Amino acid sequence: MASERHIGSTTTLARSLLDLCRSRKLTIATAESCTGGLVAGALTDIPGSSDVIDRGFVTYSNDAKRAMLGVEADTLANFGAVSKETATQMAVGALERADVDLAVAITGIAGPGGAVPGKPVGLVHFAVAARDGRITTHECRFGAIGRSAVRQRSVIEALRMLMEMARGPKTAAPKRAAVSRIRPRVTRTARRHASKARRPRG
Repeated sequence: MASERHIGSTTTLARSLLDLCRSRKLTIATAESCTGGLVAGALTDIPGSSDVIDRGFVTYSNDAKRAMLGVEADTLANFGAVSKETATQMAVGALERADVDLAVAITGIAGPGGAVPGKPVGLVHFAVAARDGRITTHECRFGAIGRSAVRQRSVIEALRMLMEMARGPKTAAPKRAAVSRIRPRVTRTARRHASKARRPRG
């Protein structure tokens, strides 16, 4: 029963997010570690999501985080894969590589193993980065509630954070100045949505 409620709330939230992004002409990329693509899956389960969802990165290993998202080796060494710093760099890396308006990143310890001192099972870090320079981060400690439950709750939290970011101003400040606060090389102009049609994705 609890699992069915999670599925229902995830679908409702995903639909609401897609509708909001369409109305604001926003596109999304995901960067996932412990959720293994479940956020992208929840969004692409909904027909017509291809006008919002650009791509998803599943970067389970540290090597993948470095190679696919540009997470710095020093960040992983100093803070670990499950950290606010790594989640932030994952989100910014997805934003850069996909050239989208919003990117969400999730990295955590779903369990049952993997806990280390100070980082228990159920710890998940989230980050959302926007093309206009805004970044939000959040830490959840779900506890040892089971691997599937941690992953399901992480999907809902990621969708919720994307909703909050999508509701905000699309351009809070001049883009070059604002984006430079994230990382200097993220200075491309946001894509013109009307200039080219997206091909439907399977």
